[in-house]
Amino acid sequence: MHQTYNDLSIIMKKKKVKLRDLGSKEHQGENGHESGHNPSGPKGVSKFKPYLPAIFSFIMLIIGIAVDYFDTLPFFKGWIRVAWYTLAYLPVGFPVIKEGWNSIKHGDFFTEFFLMSIATLGAFAIGEYPEGVAVMLFYAVGELFQSAAVNRAKGNIKALLDARPDEALVFRKGGFVAVNPETVEVGEKIQVRVGEKIPLDGILLSERASLNTAAITGESKPDTINKDEKVFAGSINLDSVVEVETTKEFKDSSIARILDMVQNATARKSKTELFIRKFARIYTPIVVFLAIGLTFLPYFFVDGYVFRDWLYRALIFLVVSCPCALVISIPLGYFGGLGAASRNGILFKGASFLDAMTKVNTVVMDKTGTVTKGVFKIKDIRSTQFEEAEFMNYLMAMEEQSTHPIAKAVLEYKAEGTGLGATDVSEVAGKGLKGTVNGKTVLVGNKALMTANHIEVPLKTDAIVESIVMVAIDGKFAGYVTIADELKEDAHQAIKQIRGAGISKIIMLSGDKDSITQQVAKELNMDWAKGGLLPEDKLSEVEELKKQPGTKVAFMGDGINDAPVLAASDVGIAMGGLGSDVAIETADVIIQTDHPSKMARAVKIGLSTRRIVWQNIGLAFGVKLIVLILGAGGLATMWEAVFADVGVALLAILNAIRLQKMKWE
Repeated sequence: MHQTYNDLSIIMKKKKVKLRDLGSKEHQGENGHESGHNPSGPKGVSKFKPYLPAIFSFIMLIIGIAVDYFDTLPFFKGWIRVAWYTLAYLPVGFPVIKEGWNSIKHGDFFTEFFLMSIATLGAFAIGEYPEGVAVMLFYAVGELFQSAAVNRAKGNIKALLDARPDEALVFRKGGFVAVNPETVEVGEKIQVRVGEKIPLDGILLSERASLNTAAITGESKPDTINKDEKVFAGSINLDSVVEVETTKEFKDSSIARILDMVQNATARKSKTELFIRKFARIYTPIVVFLAIGLTFLPYFFVDGYVFRDWLYRALIFLVVSCPCALVISIPLGYFGGLGAASRNGILFKGASFLDAMTKVNTVVMDKTGTVTKGVFKIKDIRSTQFEEAEFMNYLMAMEEQSTHPIAKAVLEYKAEGTGLGATDVSEVAGKGLKGTVNGKTVLVGNKALMTANHIEVPLKTDAIVESIVMVAIDGKFAGYVTIADELKEDAHQAIKQIRGAGISKIIMLSGDKDSITQQVAKELNMDWAKGGLLPEDKLSEVEELKKQPGTKVAFMGDGINDAPVLAASDVGIAMGGLGSDVAIETADVIIQTDHPSKMARAVKIGLSTRRIVWQNIGLAFGVKLIVLILGAGGLATMWEAVFADVGVALLAILNAIRLQKMKWE
C-alpha cells in the first residue's frame, strides 16, 4: 500500500526498493509480494486491483452515512453499526496499521503510519466511526495518487532501463548466435538487425548505419554513423543489418554506466531534502506529545472539562501533524527535476547538484570540444611558388608521416594529380617535420622550424590568428596553410541563453594558443579568456575564481584533460559524456549531446525544481499551521484535518508533476 515512500527511500529503511527493480517485468515488494501501488500490475492482474480496497471502503462508508442520516433502518445501531464501519475500515486501515506495527518493531515509532493508526482508532474509540473510516480512506486514496505521481516521474528512467539490450548476436563458431550481452568479450563481432538495440559499445564495421540515440541522448533526430566510428549501447538500428566490433564489456558500456548513475542519483539528497527529513523526525514526536498534552492538560485549567471533546481535538492534531505532504512532495519534486533533465539529455548525478546549479553565477568553458567541434579543417591555402594542387601534394606527402590532428585535417584535402611520396622524414620536436619529396628538401611546421633553418618568412604571417602550417622547399619559403576549429552550431545561442538564465560572468580557459582563444571568446562575446594553459594552469585559474566572495563556478569541459578542473569546480559539467569514461567518473552533470546550449537548460530545470519544492514547503507548513490552531481551539473537525494532510499532499504532488510538463527551449 505504501510503496511510494519506500521507492523514494524516505520513511522505512527496510523494504527499500532500488530503481534498478524498475527494469524487471514485475516490481516485487517485501516477501516477494506485488507492490500495491503499481497501477498496471504484473501480467494477468487487473490494473484496477490496487484501487479495489479503496472503492470497497468508499461504497461501505457512503451507505453507512446515508443510513445514519436518513435513519431508515432501525436495526443499524449498536454492534451492527460498529461492525459495518469496521468492515469499511479494514481494507484501507489494516495495511496502515500493519506498517505502523512493523515500524515500531524496528524502533521507528513516529511514522505517518503510527499517527494515522492512532488517530483513526481513537475516532472509533469515541464513537466517530464515519470520520475514522473517512480519514483512513482519504489517506489511502492519497497514497494511490502519490504512487501514480512517482510512477510518472520514473517514466524517463524506466525508458532508459527499457533501452538496456537483453540479447546480443555474436559471431562464434562460424555463425551468429544469440547470447546474454554480459557474456560478450571485447573484440568480438556482433550483428544488429533493423529495429534492434546495439547491445555493447563498439566500432562500426559496416559502411554506414542510421541510429536512433533518443533513449540515451534525448535527441530524436537519427544519427548517421560511418565505418570505423564509435557506436554506443542502447542505440536503435534504423536502416539495415550492421556489424560492430565491441570495444567494451557490457558492464563498462555507456548505457550501463548511465543507468548506474541515474539509479543512484536519488541517493545524493539535496540539503533542503535532508533538512526536511530530519525536521519531520523531530517535528512529528513533538506534535504527538502536544496532542497528549492537549488531551489531558485542560483538565487542570478548563471548567467543565469533557475528556471526549479534548481527545477529539487531539486526534485532529495528530491527523494534521502527519508529514506526508513534506516527505513525499519534496523528494518527488527533485525526482521530477532529475527525470525532466534526463529527458533533455542532461544527467545530474544527484538532487544536490540540481540545487548547486541554481547558485552558479560564473561559467568557465574549455574551447576545443566544448564550444568548438574539436575537428580541424583547412581555412586558407597560400603559395608563392606553386599552383595550389601541386603545393598541397608536397605538403600532404609530408603530413602522411604524422599522426597530429592538424596532419589529419591537411590529409582531408583532395589534391589533383598523382600523390607524391616522402622519404627520410624526421620529426623536429615541437617544430614540425623535415624530409625529401620528389628529390627536394621539404620543411613543414611552425615559424620556429623556419627560423632554425634560416628560411625567411613573410611578415604578414605574424598577424594570422589561426593555427598555421608553413612549408619551405629547397631552402625557400613556399607557402602556408591555416587550420581552424569550427564553432558548434549552437555556440552563439549557448552564450545568449546562459546569460539569459542569470549567469553574470562567462570565461574561456583553453590549452590552445592565446590568440585563437581570444578570437573565439571575442566572437562569442565572453567576458574574458586565457589561452595556452596546461591542465594544472586551468585548475589554478578556477581555484582563484572560487576564492572571490560569493562566486560559484561551473566548469564545462570534455572530461578528459579537464578532469582536475571538473572535480575542483562547484559544478563540473562534462560535454559528450557518452564517449568519455573520465567525464562519467568526474563530472557532476553530464550533457549527453555535445550542445553547450543545454547548460542554460540545466540551470532552468534546477531553478524550476527549487521553486516548486519551496512552494510545496510553504503550502504544507501554512495550511497545517492554520488547521492545527483551529483544531486546538475546537474550530476544526476531522474533515479539515484530512484536507490539511491528504489534500495538501495531493496539491503538492500536482505541483511537483508540473516539472514533467514544462518546456525548456
